[in-house]
Amino acid sequence: MRSHEPYRARQAPLAPLLAKELAEIVCGRALWTMLLLVCPLIGYSFVQAVSLYGEASASAQQSPVLAASLSPLDGILVPTFGSFYVAVTLLFPFVAIRVLGQEKESGALSLLVQLPYRSSTLILAKLTAVLAAWTLVSIPALSALAIWAMIGGHLAASETVNLLFGHLLYGLLVGAIALFAATIADSSATAAIIALAVTIGSWVLDFTLAGHSGVAAFVAQLSLTQVLRPFEQGLFSAGLVLGGTGAIAGLSALASVWLLPGVATQTKCIRSVPCVLATLLTLGLSTQIRQTIDVTEDRRNSFPAADQRLLATLRLPLIIKVYLAPEDPRYGDLQRNVLAKLDRAMPNVLIVLAGSRRDAASRPANDTYGEIEYSYGTRSDVSRSTSPREVLPLLYALAGVQPPAAAPGDAYPGYPLVATADATLFWFIGGLPLLIAGAWWWSRRPPVISLFTCKGAQP
Repeated sequence: MRSHEPYRARQAPLAPLLAKELAEIVCGRALWTMLLLVCPLIGYSFVQAVSLYGEASASAQQSPVLAASLSPLDGILVPTFGSFYVAVTLLFPFVAIRVLGQEKESGALSLLVQLPYRSSTLILAKLTAVLAAWTLVSIPALSALAIWAMIGGHLAASETVNLLFGHLLYGLLVGAIALFAATIADSSATAAIIALAVTIGSWVLDFTLAGHSGVAAFVAQLSLTQVLRPFEQGLFSAGLVLGGTGAIAGLSALASVWLLPGVATQTKCIRSVPCVLATLLTLGLSTQIRQTIDVTEDRRNSFPAADQRLLATLRLPLIIKVYLAPEDPRYGDLQRNVLAKLDRAMPNVLIVLAGSRRDAASRPANDTYGEIEYSYGTRSDVSRSTSPREVLPLLYALAGVQPPAAAPGDAYPGYPLVATADATLFWFIGGLPLLIAGAWWWSRRPPVISLFTCKGAQP
């Protein structure tokens, strides 16, 4: 009999299983309750973002310099999806837990695992249902983007798609955490506590260790908040995508190990070891991948194109010693304006943070504090500037190359728009919630599916 089970698992149709998982999550109250709560939250954030953007645009109408600083990514997309991020962090675990928690509490899981499906297939189907739930929950945010385009706002395709992908990756990661919590917990309430402890704990971790260096900086990188930050800055990071995908796959694999009831806890722990090691290996490899793509329309994360091409040809190691404390505001400016861009533009860059709090406290007696030493090949020079206008000529002089000529047309024009979206608040607190309530009522009609009913399986 055992010899035929793998064959049956391979031949079992996936359509009934997926239909059952999608029906159960759609028929649950958690999804629709979250949708109703997200509507006013995103609506208020969007209206406020448009109002502030319109005020800034009014001031920039007569100033091209101010107009160039107006980017819909910073002014509209990030604030609007920031509220969506908060909702996913605090509310989405309850939605994701439902795909498994109700079956464990009702006893339907014991029947489900007897069907001709592998446990990994069952978890994959549930993760697909979580993806569908995230797609539905994102409807209010997507409608905000549509409204912005309808009132004449600009949306850069690369920036918008990159930000949406980042939120998708974050949503799946939160869903995978909640799914794994549901497999190891005895009840949905306990699973929700575990999932929220991880998501909210990552906030605390990020705020507590922000600005630190060394081991503290490495631990801070484990915060879930770090997943979204590059996408909000307009960066597509291959290492981050690999790490996030590896974490989702690892949590799903652990969930498949802990899914089966009746297996001894010790056996599950032993089977979990390869999953944990593979996940840690993937996360370690992801930290070594430095490939990032600047998808912003204004190229804010990169030097001008001519400088980018020239810097890419400088193959010798560039060693940068920074005599600044991590919490010094000048270090933040240097990291954002120079160091991060050099790290992406040049093939061999080593940054050494040599400053400390003690150096900052003894600043009058420490002449080197505040200096940045650049060493390229056998040459070196020192600067205190955090501006690329002064740093790039210094690097070209160290490399013995001529600075490139500025290319015409590199200036970002900006997209000022004097508009208001106050009237759209009625959509977010009236029209859209009514449509959601109608869809909720319609979803409660019992569908015909081949595994279990919409109300949940009963043993």
